[in-house]
Amino acid sequence: MAGNTIGKLFKLTTFGESHGEAIGGVIDGCPAGLKINKDFIQLELTRRKTGPSFFSSNREEKDEVNFISGLFDGQTTGAPLAFVIKNINAKSDDYETIKEIYRPSHADYTYDKKYSIRDYRGGGRASARETVARVVAGAIAKQVLEQSQIKIIAYVSQIGSIKLQKTYKELDFKTIESNFVRCPDADTAQQMLDYLEIVKNNNDSVGGVITCVVSLCPIGLGEPIFDKLQADLAKAMLSIPSVKGFDYGSGFDAASMLGSENNDIFVIDNNQQITTKTNHSGGIQGGISNGEDIYFRVAFKPIASIMKEQQTIDRNKNQVTLKIKGRHDVCAIPRAVPIVEAMAAIVFTDHFLRNKAYLFDKK
Repeated sequence: MAGNTIGKLFKLTTFGESHGEAIGGVIDGCPAGLKINKDFIQLELTRRKTGPSFFSSNREEKDEVNFISGLFDGQTTGAPLAFVIKNINAKSDDYETIKEIYRPSHADYTYDKKYSIRDYRGGGRASARETVARVVAGAIAKQVLEQSQIKIIAYVSQIGSIKLQKTYKELDFKTIESNFVRCPDADTAQQMLDYLEIVKNNNDSVGGVITCVVSLCPIGLGEPIFDKLQADLAKAMLSIPSVKGFDYGSGFDAASMLGSENNDIFVIDNNQQITTKTNHSGGIQGGISNGEDIYFRVAFKPIASIMKEQQTIDRNKNQVTLKIKGRHDVCAIPRAVPIVEAMAAIVFTDHFLRNKAYLFDKK
């Protein structure tokens, strides 16, 4: 299986399956001398974990990360950072009934046809359990970016048909963690929770949208052609399980706008710096960051594994009735917030280091 690595200078390779012995990763290219805050990494992992919410899977994993190389006296050495996270609460017997059955809209069928074998236990490599390694790498990437004050914040802006009607500039990001759905608006959050209860009672699942904002990003990140900043962000986001769409700035709305409406007019601010009146570009022009806030949205489909009875096909081409057992999220969008942040942090750290490689002291 190829395609397990992301990044050019700051590279992450992940390994492991949902019900295997462990999930892990190797980070290559992390700068030496970085003091690693393990408590922060654990906090990020806790944010991704299943929680006490009624719409979350009740799989209980400790998600304790163990670094096995690349650290000495709490600092990175420049060597590859390798880490593992044990799987301790897998219940593989729950999946025995579907080992010959293809779940609708799941990776079962394509994995089986591509590799002629599939790990049916919790979805194997296709499971969102794999993203725990991304969150570890993202937490380290955030600590690299912190040195340059680059901040990445994501929140839930839509669940099903319930949409947050405020822009990110109208929100108090400090309230994101104040409710189970990670929506920084109390009224909208309650509407989302009420809707999720209806979905759960119907044995169904629902998708949504996560908005992410990157602030204090310097000018110049991104490569103009195939490695445009938004292109690498799009690939990173679309690699997250269940993601169906990505847009940034005015996004798809730009298709219905005039040039005179969508153009960001350049002006001089009070500090005599060049800025723009508007930010329809989403902080990226020509594939390169322009110093404005970078903001984008990530759309997630509903979780494919639902408790409702469905008709499907098995490996022998028999039509069967599927009734899934096991532990599944009604809505995984709130848990995906730290995953979106992690993937963004990995992309920005990679481009930040690439950009530094071009710079030299002209004095």
